[in-house]
Amino acid sequence: MSDIATLRRILHDAHTLAIVGLSADWYRPSFFAAKYMQAHGYRIVPVNPKYPEILGEKSYPDLKSIPFPVDLVDVFRKPADCVPIAHDAIDIGAKALWLQIGVINEEACRIAEDARLDVVMDRCVKIEYARLFGGLNWMGVNTGVISSRRPLTL
Repeated sequence: MSDIATLRRILHDAHTLAIVGLSADWYRPSFFAAKYMQAHGYRIVPVNPKYPEILGEKSYPDLKSIPFPVDLVDVFRKPADCVPIAHDAIDIGAKALWLQIGVINEEACRIAEDARLDVVMDRCVKIEYARLFGGLNWMGVNTGVISSRRPLTL
């Protein structure tokens, strides 16, 4: 389900990411992950009825409102919300369902897998992209803020 080859294939093949629960608040993990993926060439499709636009992209109230194909549905919602999201991901023809770190719902996983979607659960799309495609030092992981080197004294 989440071996390295599968993760690499999913992230390589996906171009349009619908992010369910994407926040417009810069300090939220969903915003940070979406901004990172957008900076790495992915089209981000915000799915959050609270905002009209996030990261320069129109925000949709739900997956079924998106008027174009989506490759991957990335979920930043509580686990109890995942079953209907899995059904919607299937209905819109997504190829993959990605449940973020801490989002674990076995039923949603089974529903999506039964419909032949790739499923990733309890992993961060940003961290996995950085780990697999060489960006771990780019932003948010190796910032140089914490170091084992002693500061220079003048």
